[in-house]
Amino acid sequence: MWHSTVECIVTLALSLLVMAPHTAMAQPSKIHRLGFLWNASPSLTYHWLEAFRQGLRERGYVEGTDLTIEHRYAEGNPALLPGLAAELVGLKVEVIVTSGSQAIQAVKHATSTIPVVMAVSGDPVETGFVTNFARPGENLTGLSLFAPELSGKRLELLKEAVPAISHIAVLANPANPVTAAQMRETQRAAQALQVQVHLVEVRGPDDLDNAFSAIRRMRADALMLLLEPMFISQRARLVELTATSRLPAMYSFREDAEAGTLMAYGPSFPDMFRRAATYVDKILKGAKPADLPVEQPMKFELVINLKTAQALGLAMPPTFLFQADEVIR
Repeated sequence: MWHSTVECIVTLALSLLVMAPHTAMAQPSKIHRLGFLWNASPSLTYHWLEAFRQGLRERGYVEGTDLTIEHRYAEGNPALLPGLAAELVGLKVEVIVTSGSQAIQAVKHATSTIPVVMAVSGDPVETGFVTNFARPGENLTGLSLFAPELSGKRLELLKEAVPAISHIAVLANPANPVTAAQMRETQRAAQALQVQVHLVEVRGPDDLDNAFSAIRRMRADALMLLLEPMFISQRARLVELTATSRLPAMYSFREDAEAGTLMAYGPSFPDMFRRAATYVDKILKGAKPADLPVEQPMKFELVINLKTAQALGLAMPPTFLFQADEVIR
């Protein structure tokens, strides 16, 4: 009986050894493949990509182990976006992440089946990317920074920082679908503050020099920018033109103030890219983009560049500086 028991144990052990490799081979660890379409260059988007990677790590993904990311950069040339979007579709990635109206439009035209996560979008309903915020309805979902009331808030903050201003030039692209709503909020705030705002149209990078010439001719004493993807890719040039014109200016994002403009107020891009990873995680686990509501900004930042204020000869009110999330000295 003892020999019989031993034989059974040996037989069972051998069976397990034979079965183990087959069990492991039957359940391989899948490496997900993502696509990322960028309108700008790697140097401009590095911090946003790092925030996205952080979001992935927070959800247990290790790049190179659990997933790989195929990047395509338009380097600020929108004409390249359709071709780059088609490349990502051709690679049969599982999810495409992108930001900005032009890049989102390119991906939307390239595929109606691959899930698309908008890390940053304007008004996705107005632009026709989704049916509504609660139920996007198609293969796109993600985050929207569109909140037209922010334009009025930016004007209020600019006036509070520099009380003497009365004629503000507002730089905007009239072809951008969200410009009209932003301008309405800006004019509403201007009326309450008893200041005048003058719309200066910019449809492309080639218009910037003429736009600033017009601003100088109208003798504007301050500048504000409305949301426009082109302004991100042209940040360095815009900040330089603003400095040359010696204008106190309100831009939209932390990165603008860090680049040298007087101040910026708006959503945190890194926070939005980090949150975009949540959408990717849900989609990889089986969720449909059509069922994932589009979210709006949760974190806003007021950043003031005190070096620029000093260069302009401005004494910022201490109470205003106290409001800032960061003061660059």
